Amino acid sequence: MRITSFGNVHQLSFMPRLFPVNCYLVEEGDELTLIDCALPFSAKGILKAAAGIGKPITRIALTHAHGDHIGALDELKRQLPVARVLISERDARLLRGDRSLDANEPQQMIRGGVPKPGAIRTVPDQLLCEGDRVGSLEVITSPGHTPGSISFFEPQSRVLIAGDAIQLRGGIAVSGKVVPLFPFPAMATWSKEQAVASAERLLQLAPSVLAVGHGTMLRNPQSSLSRAVAEARQALQL
Repeated sequence: MRITSFGNVHQLSFMPRLFPVNCYLVEEGDELTLIDCALPFSAKGILKAAAGIGKPITRIALTHAHGDHIGALDELKRQLPVARVLISERDARLLRGDRSLDANEPQQMIRGGVPKPGAIRTVPDQLLCEGDRVGSLEVITSPGHTPGSISFFEPQSRVLIAGDAIQLRGGIAVSGKVVPLFPFPAMATWSKEQAVASAERLLQLAPSVLAVGHGTMLRNPQSSLSRAVAEARQALQL
C-alpha cells in the first residue's frame, strides 16, 4: 500500500504498480472520513493508515457500489461498528445487488463488479443526494460509471474525489473512454453519455486537486481535465 497526502486528504493506493485501487482518508478535526473501501483485503491497511494518523474513522462514504470500491466494507463495519456508512440513494440499490433500471434512465446494461443480492451485509446509515454534506465534503451527483455514482468536493481546498467518473491511470480520461494502457474503468461504465455530462459538471468546479479511484492524485488538473472532457465528447459524436 502506498500513501500520498495533500493537506488533510490521504490517498491509500493498493497494488499501485500493477492495478492501482485507491481509497481516501479525509481528516475532519478529530475524526476521519473514509471515501471508498478498496478491495476485500484492504481493511487491514486502511485501519493501519488511520491508526498512523491517530484519528478514528467515523464515516465511510462510497462513491459507487462496484466491488473495488466496496470490497472491505463489511469487514470495516465489523471492526468499526459506530462508523456511519453513506452511499447515494440510487447506488444503494446496486449495493443490495439490484441491477434494475428506472424507466427514465438509459436502458443500457449496468456493468462492472456489482455484488450479488445479499452478498454485502452492511446496510447504509444514510442515503446521499446532490448538495448533501459529509463533514466538510459536498456531494456532487456524477452518474455514468454507475447510475448513482457520486463525487465529493471540498470547497475550501477545492479537492475533488471523483471515484471512477474520471481515471488517471494510463492517462486522464472520462469514464467510458478507453485508455489502452488501463481499459478497465471504461469496460465497467454504464452510460458514456451520462459520464460525459457528469465530467463537464465536475470540470466547472475548477478543482485544485483531482483524486480518483485509479491513478495518482493530480494537482492543477484543469487543462488536462478540460482536454479529457473534450476528447470524450468528440468520441460520442464519431
